Amino acid sequence: MAVGTAALGSLQVGYHVGVINAPQKILEDEYNATWTQRWGEPPPPSAVSMLWALSVAIFSVGGMLASLGVGIVAERLGRKHAMIATNALAFVGGAMMGVAKWGPSYILIIIGRFLLGAYSGLVSGLVPMYVGEIAPTHLRGALGTLHQLAVVTGILGAQVLGLGALLGSARRWPLLLALPLGPAALQALLLPRCPDSPRFLMAAQRRGAAAHALTLLLGPEAAEAELEALGAELRGPTPRFGVLRLLGTPRLRQPLVVAIGLQLSQQLSGINAIFYYSTAIFESAGVGQPAVATIGVGVVNVAATLLSVTAPNMALPHSDHAPSIQTTPHPPLTTPPDF
Repeated sequence: MAVGTAALGSLQVGYHVGVINAPQKILEDEYNATWTQRWGEPPPPSAVSMLWALSVAIFSVGGMLASLGVGIVAERLGRKHAMIATNALAFVGGAMMGVAKWGPSYILIIIGRFLLGAYSGLVSGLVPMYVGEIAPTHLRGALGTLHQLAVVTGILGAQVLGLGALLGSARRWPLLLALPLGPAALQALLLPRCPDSPRFLMAAQRRGAAAHALTLLLGPEAAEAELEALGAELRGPTPRFGVLRLLGTPRLRQPLVVAIGLQLSQQLSGINAIFYYSTAIFESAGVGQPAVATIGVGVVNVAATLLSVTAPNMALPHSDHAPSIQTTPHPPLTTPPDF
């Protein structure tokens, strides 16, 4: 329940990444109509293109800025309560997107996209952190990949619902943009019933709450031993690594280079342009059904992510030891959404 509830935030991230793609022409027509109504004359083509580009790019700007504050929010509020508070951005941003048709459409969509980008930037750090700190050891690798699986599933869902026969029409596009308000409300209702991170609770000197969370996650027999292990770890000296020391330690430098290389490969592959503009790209290439081709890209994306979920369990033998909560200071590395 805890992992699935947290992954609802990741699902929203993917949906917001992919939802802007299919209805591009419809939204550009809305921008044109709003401009004409406000200024009394049609806008120049360059103005509509600029507004559309801003609508797409502002999402990444919001995500980049908000992601810088993930650590601060997570430590001050706790992982669970930080996710609950972050839902306020999802509600406000989603509501602005949903009512844009009846207001200054491009202004509401641009502001809404910025807020949803900020929400996505925070969720991209909070969800892997929370899941990594509550996951049993023998499931940690697979559960750590569920964030990205939920993201690509959200992208595919947005691409499918964006078809003209479903919600990607001139009448139904407000519902398409506001649909994630449902998962946001469900997550806001379920998160208070989920345990908080035992590591965070122990670090905050809340031993009783940590014991209760471990009991819910592991059962009463394993909870006490895990609580003692967490306490011993947190009482021990915590090594501090600056950037120079990190780069100067061969044992840590190699995985750092691998992780950075993977992230650079993802971004430099051009996948962001595909997610945001694939329908227009396929249309320019002469594809008869560009929206369907876009869904094909989403299906491949989900299939490849499913391989990353199953690969760790296929490659590593199953451990017969009792499950335990992650006790490392940092959550496992996961692929972030595309910012």
